[in-house]
Amino acid sequence: MTDSAKKNSILVVDDELIVRESLTKWFQQDGFRVEAAEHANAALKLMEKGPWDIIILDIKMPGMSGLELLKRLREIDKTAQVIMVTAFASVESAVQALKDGAFDYVTKPIDPDHLSHLVSNALQQKNLEDENVHLRQQITELTGANEIVGESPQMKRVMDLSLTVAQTDTTVMIRGESGTGKELIARTIHANSARRYFPIITVNCGAVAETLLESELFGHERGAFTGAQYRRKGKFEMADGGTIFLDEVGTVSPKMQIELLRVIETKQFTRVGGNELISSDFRVICATNRNLEAAIKDGSFREDLYYRLNVFSISIPPLRERRMDIPQLTQFFVKKYATVMNRPVKEMSSAAMDLLVRYDWPGNVRELENVIERAMVLAEPPAITPNDLPFQNVVKHDAPKDDTLAAVERQHVEEILHSTHWNITRAAEILDIDRVTLYNKIAKYGFKKP
Repeated sequence: MTDSAKKNSILVVDDELIVRESLTKWFQQDGFRVEAAEHANAALKLMEKGPWDIIILDIKMPGMSGLELLKRLREIDKTAQVIMVTAFASVESAVQALKDGAFDYVTKPIDPDHLSHLVSNALQQKNLEDENVHLRQQITELTGANEIVGESPQMKRVMDLSLTVAQTDTTVMIRGESGTGKELIARTIHANSARRYFPIITVNCGAVAETLLESELFGHERGAFTGAQYRRKGKFEMADGGTIFLDEVGTVSPKMQIELLRVIETKQFTRVGGNELISSDFRVICATNRNLEAAIKDGSFREDLYYRLNVFSISIPPLRERRMDIPQLTQFFVKKYATVMNRPVKEMSSAAMDLLVRYDWPGNVRELENVIERAMVLAEPPAITPNDLPFQNVVKHDAPKDDTLAAVERQHVEEILHSTHWNITRAAEILDIDRVTLYNKIAKYGFKKP
């Protein structure tokens, strides 16, 4: 008798007293906690004393039948493994019970050894399911905790779009400057999708030589080319059930663009040097910092591939367009590196924070993180000061001379118009106002398009 057996519980539901007494005695001798019920109502009351690992349930009972009770029990506790008991004449009912969620069935007269074997198998199945639920909860907790930080209207819009499209299998194109966090958004979409229990496979298309990218994506057979000493799975094959993230997709060569289009449309491919047609169920998320519309015009990017990839587009604004996020991002990175480096530096001085907010951040969030990491090395506890920052004298964004609300608004609107090259639609979106309101502000402040 094992310790684990002592912890397992069995509920016996049968209208025959001799069956209830026999099964109770057998399993109590094996160390199980056993309760018995003679009809459905008694069983439902005993369910309150659960949870039960195993329920042994007779199909033919007065009042509510075993099949009806099975459905009620599965609604109360989906994790309990139900073994049905039936006579030879009601095998069809037992088969129906299996369809309704029963683990298995035994026939009367009951063979104790056979029933014990079924109970053992059912417990193994329950343990596997419980472990699977636990692992899924852990994965959900881990993947749900992401590093996307920001309270600006622009980032709230990005997160809303990401969480919305995550519920679908739609192909997503993430656009933004280098360092804005495109991969982080891709991982957030994957982590909140139905595919989150499968991998997200990342391919940096710009970092892989053109001659190797085909093998990287599709895999290769042994001997396919010099140095191919063994069969290798490609990224599309590895992403089966999950997501493939094609970073810097705008750098892919015209030849590879044709291959990509075919694979994305058919979800089938062959390894380099092979003949076997391989199918893979993957979702595509891609990212680029290139102007693909211009690339289409100059012939360097295929229009049909563009429309296949650009089904749902998310644009991440550069950090200079959402300065209100800088303090929160800064505190996040300070806390992160204080833990990693085990340093008692907990905050930024107000003067240092002012420099961070006024700087233009050409490298975006990635540059901000690098600056904070460097400052954490140099800083004397408890705070980071301007002397710990590498750009005390190169701040590009001047603070407004007039502190009135109108002056601050005027400068902010002017900056957004300049950063978007007077793209009214884009500027209105960043400012979270409609185009008419933006035109009114342009007239109000006398702005002239350069």
